[in-house]
Order: sequence, then structure tokens, then C-alpha cells
Amino acid sequence: MQTLTITHAKKNLGRWLRAAAQGQDIGIISGADIIALRKVKVESADYVQREYEATDTQLDTFARAANTRFLKLKRAGKRTRKPR
Repeated sequence: MQTLTITHAKKNLGRWLRAAAQGQDIGIISGADIIALRKVKVESADYVQREYEATDTQLDTFARAANTRFLKLKRAGKRTRKPR
């Protein structure tokens, strides 16, 4: 693992982020801790659960409501395709 001080990491942050995105182990020393830079995959459902603490039940309820609204707009001729 490549370890860096905060000051050194800030000076070349773009370089270290690219290295971490390519799979290199990069750590930043913060006091007695080493904080790892790692690429993570974020999915929309995962984001909602982490950011808003939404439960699976709440996500399912929202999805059903959104699909119902979409079908209603489609039947009214106001929507011709599903949004991405």
C-alpha cells in the first residue's frame, strides 16, 4: 500500500484518485489512522438506503407508485416511453 500524508495527498489528489480507481492500494495517514482510497460502486437503491435510511419496504412502495403514475400518464397519452 502506498501511504501519503494529507498534505502530499492534497497536492496530487487527482493522481491518487486515478491510481485508486485503477485498483492500486492508496492510504492517507490521518493521525494514528490510515484511511484507504477505494473505488466503490453505488447503485441508486443503495444510495437512497444509505443517504435517506429508506427501508426495502419504502423502496418497493415508491417503485409501485412510480409505475402506477407512469401507466396513468401513458394511458392519457402524456408519456410514450419509460424514463431512464
